[in-house]
Amino acid sequence: MVKQEPPPSGNAWQEVYALVQRIPEGKVMNYGQIARLLKHPLSARAVGWAMHRCPEGIPWHRVVSASGRCSTDSLPHVPPGYQRALLEAEGVQFGADGRVDMSLHRWTPLQEASR
Repeated sequence: MVKQEPPPSGNAWQEVYALVQRIPEGKVMNYGQIARLLKHPLSARAVGWAMHRCPEGIPWHRVVSASGRCSTDSLPHVPPGYQRALLEAEGVQFGADGRVDMSLHRWTPLQEASR
């Protein structure tokens, strides 16, 4: 995504980035799912804005829309198909409609705790 300085420590966006950092390869979360898990209240749209300014090293490509679609294809600084290519390289499967199979690839932090 765009290289920019991350917001100050303690910021709700830092909480977003910490959660996204935990998403394992081959798994995805959606913006609303992330928003519901945060201690600092944010809307799904605000999570999207945080991801738009995502610092380097955060796996931004593992965050998709609620419908399972890649949300970066309309952004001028991200090549069309780039997010999907990154996800497919991790084994994420897409249906014929271009959506991630969320029943296979949705991740929740509870899954991490049950290992």
